[in-house]
Amino acid sequence: MNKFCFFLFLLFTLSGSLTGQPNMLMPVPQKIISGNGEFRFTGGFRILVNQPTGSRAGAGVSRFIRRLDNKTHLLLVKEWLTKKPEQQKDLLAISCNTVAKLLPGEDESYLLKITPEGCELTAPADIGILHGLETFLQLIESDSKGYFIRSVTIDDAPRFTWRGLLIDVARHFSPVDVIKRNIDGLAMMKMNVLHLHLTEDQGFRIESKVFPKLHQYGSDGDFFTQEEMRSLIQYANVRGIRVVPEFDMPGHATSWFVGHPELASGPGPYTIEKKFGVFDPTIDPTRKETYVFLEKFLTEMCELFPDPWMHIGGDENNGKQWDANPKIQEFMKKNGLKDNHALQNYFNTKVMAILKKNKKKMIGWDEVLQPGLPADAVIQSWRGKEGLEAAAKKGHQVILSNGYYIDLSNPAWKHYTNDPLPANNNLSPDEQKNILGGEATMWAELVTPENIDSRIWPRTAAIAERLWSDREVNNIPSMYSRLARTSIRLEECGLEHITYRAKMIRRLAGNRNIESLITIAGLVEPLKDYKRHAQGVAYSTDLPFTRLPDIAAADAPVPLAFKDLCETWFRKKDPDVIPAIRAQLEEWQPLHGEVQIAASGIPALAPWLIVSERVSKLSKIGLESLHYVESRAPVPDAWVKESYTTLSEAALPVQECELMIAESVMMLFQNALPK
Repeated sequence: MNKFCFFLFLLFTLSGSLTGQPNMLMPVPQKIISGNGEFRFTGGFRILVNQPTGSRAGAGVSRFIRRLDNKTHLLLVKEWLTKKPEQQKDLLAISCNTVAKLLPGEDESYLLKITPEGCELTAPADIGILHGLETFLQLIESDSKGYFIRSVTIDDAPRFTWRGLLIDVARHFSPVDVIKRNIDGLAMMKMNVLHLHLTEDQGFRIESKVFPKLHQYGSDGDFFTQEEMRSLIQYANVRGIRVVPEFDMPGHATSWFVGHPELASGPGPYTIEKKFGVFDPTIDPTRKETYVFLEKFLTEMCELFPDPWMHIGGDENNGKQWDANPKIQEFMKKNGLKDNHALQNYFNTKVMAILKKNKKKMIGWDEVLQPGLPADAVIQSWRGKEGLEAAAKKGHQVILSNGYYIDLSNPAWKHYTNDPLPANNNLSPDEQKNILGGEATMWAELVTPENIDSRIWPRTAAIAERLWSDREVNNIPSMYSRLARTSIRLEECGLEHITYRAKMIRRLAGNRNIESLITIAGLVEPLKDYKRHAQGVAYSTDLPFTRLPDIAAADAPVPLAFKDLCETWFRKKDPDVIPAIRAQLEEWQPLHGEVQIAASGIPALAPWLIVSERVSKLSKIGLESLHYVESRAPVPDAWVKESYTTLSEAALPVQECELMIAESVMMLFQNALPK
């Protein structure tokens, strides 16, 4: 099997079909009723909409037409619809009644009807129209006669009202173009919240005209101007997405103190933190001047960000500066604050009052949940389901992020099976209503604008489905099948989660043939969870993030497809897959020699040789295993011992990566052992 044939196998293994059949939709709609026949696009196909061009729905239809034209070359026409057309033939009639305010609990439902005569999309509010258009685009199929959609009725609405993505622009800054293309990705997947983590020890990323030293001293020049932020907010709004800002306090606040050391609980001077972790600098919650400052700053930000919610962080305050400050300790005794948790709750309550004065609701991480916290504070749960349920039982609305940390490079199935409200939850029906939904979190210690898309997509699409579709939609093979197809669609909005790899490798290899290097990068995944930080590299914002673990990505599709082949043989004893397994191993076996040529004289590529050598050795073991199984020849003890040593070594981390074919080759090896 040559590379092209294996690529086809990969697509059909993971995608199942390249058509737009209703069972390939992502996220899965609430209700699908298949009809008879199909709707065929013709040269006379028209789109009629009852909303003006400048409206959210009208602008959404314009983008929809552009995407449909780019895909089909149909050269569509949009017309103003004043009443329901008498003739439904050869058209898509779109209508809605209201303009959504983009608040949690908004009606996002839509009804899409496809018949052989024509198509109709209706929704109570314009955001439902946007969701329905995304579904329509997924349904399009083609054959030699042209483009068509199978007859179907889809009645759809989200399960959870809060379906978000957090992008940390503070540790590593991501500019406007990166944020915009990810907003488009969110809209494509029917998500509705962009949570921007704007301040951290490593950077203060929003312009303040009231306190300009915050961004001038705390950003290294990388920040959003207020004009840029207004543009982003508007860009998101017309796509049905809210922008929720986070200003992390009282901890994770070093960047605040570079320009305003008077806010800190310990003596300065301060510089922007370059390393990652939990650091001591913390806002002083005992000084009246602190709250005068925060009221002016937060009032400015409340005017800039129209969303009713504002996030204050509140996580990972180690309290060391508070413990070491005699004035703070005296304040705690005087006010009956028994520990740092009580002091932080005092701070949170003060900040919450400022936000309420500006008609905002406060969101904070788990740590803000302390006795006495007003029930209208929203809790974002990152430490576990226990915290989520505890907050909900106390009457707080809750957003789940635990289990959705996409920066940790875990496979999509782990996020997909992490339900905010599993069937075995311990909440009453009323308490369950407090679970707003969830957010994927893209923390930015180990990402840059160059590779951030590959960390967010396509896995976040699996989270999007978890938050949109019913709990019973949980078949992992089906999810992966649709995720592969979705990944390709996501490129339509400019996302670079597929194309980034070749560009990053070309930087290292110049004008050499990089095919073998691309193959190697596709056979490994970055170490999961926080294991990269334990491999001897002291990561900081000054380091280049252009090495193999930065170029690799989670859920590498080629090893997944190869594993499927090996499991089919290992567990089902299906001999028909052996030729495909052998062909792939034969393709990988010479990789080490090819990488040696590509990396010759390039020190930055020297670490790749360690990986390619392992790949070639594993391929050799795999081919020899097939030989012993098929020939039934005696298996030498020396070969077993040597192969096992090689396989054990291959299972260990290499260049801060996991070699994802090691487990599959181990299956082949075990099949060859004497029974």
